[in-house]
Amino acid sequence: MLGDATKFYESWPETMNATKALNPDIGRAFGAMFQGVMKDGGEGGLSVMYKELIALGIGVAVRCEPCIYAHVEKCLKAGATQQQVMEAAGVAVMMGGGPSYTYTTVVAAALKHFELHPVAH
Repeated sequence: MLGDATKFYESWPETMNATKALNPDIGRAFGAMFQGVMKDGGEGGLSVMYKELIALGIGVAVRCEPCIYAHVEKCLKAGATQQQVMEAAGVAVMMGGGPSYTYTTVVAAALKHFELHPVAH
């Protein structure tokens, strides 16, 4: 259940770049949404730190390991304390976009496997 954080942070950029290469439209669309939503002081005035804490809580709630790793880092970069990060880990909220996006890496891995081992039609 518990992953290797060091391995994740070392491999994630390459993993996502390979995934984006298979369908750049997904990355562009999600990236535009992410940038628009996660900017500081949107319509409701939430800071990036609070938005990241919410995203982390959602990632934990839906058991999205890549989301957890990514948003812990972003929380800390936005100024959250370890205590705030751990408190946000208890947030139970539903989220579909981010976790769905990160699991496109699983789809890409399966496709790569079947490039090497074609499926009989």
